[in-house]
Amino acid sequence: MALSNMSALAETMRAVVWQGQPFNISVLDVPKPTIQNSTDVIVRMSRAAICGSDLHIYRGTMEHQVLPVGVGHEGVEYIAEVGVEVGSLNVGDAVIVPFTNPDGHFEMALTPVPYAAFGNGGTLGGTQAEYLRVPHADEGLIPIPAVNYTDPTTNETTSLLNDYVMLSDIFATGWTALDFAGFQPGDTVAIFSAGPVGLMAAYSATLRGASRVYSVDYVPERVRLAASIGAIPINFQTADPVDQILAREPRGVTRSVDCVGFEQVNRNLTVQSDVILQNMLAVTAVNGGMGTVGVYSHGGHDTASQPRASTIHTDFNLSLADFWSRGFHWGAGISRPLDLAPQLLHLVASGKARPGFIVSDVVDIEDAPAAYARFNNHSATKVVIAFDH
Repeated sequence: MALSNMSALAETMRAVVWQGQPFNISVLDVPKPTIQNSTDVIVRMSRAAICGSDLHIYRGTMEHQVLPVGVGHEGVEYIAEVGVEVGSLNVGDAVIVPFTNPDGHFEMALTPVPYAAFGNGGTLGGTQAEYLRVPHADEGLIPIPAVNYTDPTTNETTSLLNDYVMLSDIFATGWTALDFAGFQPGDTVAIFSAGPVGLMAAYSATLRGASRVYSVDYVPERVRLAASIGAIPINFQTADPVDQILAREPRGVTRSVDCVGFEQVNRNLTVQSDVILQNMLAVTAVNGGMGTVGVYSHGGHDTASQPRASTIHTDFNLSLADFWSRGFHWGAGISRPLDLAPQLLHLVASGKARPGFIVSDVVDIEDAPAAYARFNNHSATKVVIAFDH
């Protein structure tokens, strides 16, 4: 009987789950994933992070396929099992899981197909769990060259796990925001948000040689962190951010980026989904570029899997005459961490980048509900769930 009970226990794991109730997240026993296809691997999570887009799920505003949702799409882990056709990965390897997963096909289409993303309520699980199944593992994981960094001068060794977690999504996304805007070294940049993605965009801009970086937010700790990496903080509650930026850059900034998405707020801290776009149009110089990596979700009627859909309003007016006459370039979409992995891995492994500086809280999975609440009310800047303390 004891052996039978032990076997049953081995088939479950602890996972963070959203069951459809806004502002409520749970840690539950769920089935442990198993190999389903010969190209799968099962990974044992070491670190997972709570992303700002996880808060869209938490608040009930994100579109989903099914409930319940195993959440989380950022993580560092170790290979626990490999499918028979996996050729480049071995049990024990340390890897990063990008937030999107390739499906083995490429297809052009006029309408967007929902991308395969971990922690979004589809067939893939979430990274905020003890184990995760990763399909197409040879193409869908980023091997880590070394989990520690030794300073050649001091001989001091530092763990890089919290840094590598950021390559799953937000470091790559912040970097991509600049690419979408057409960034070049020497540019001036306005980053709208000093949340995790906004801080990564500001950090990326400094790493890539921006002449000046403006970081627009209102949360004191975020503003402090932005200043700590050399950005010029712009508190949009104290005065109009457009006026503050143009007072310093009368001709406008060469690049501006939106790192918030559809739940952005105005000076009264009420949701206004076009306020950042309007600010970007106002501060971006003629022939400048704008990038949008903040998530935008469709609204509509409330449903079981999107209970606050009716609060979303992402349709607004845009003057194409102004846009055209000023020669703006505008790029938008999701990032591709796999494509950026070689250069971002090198920056971290060589000690040139430490994106983990934004981590404010490291918690056990059982403390995830409280951590979500802190993150939602801005008491935490970036939360990492550690499975191997």
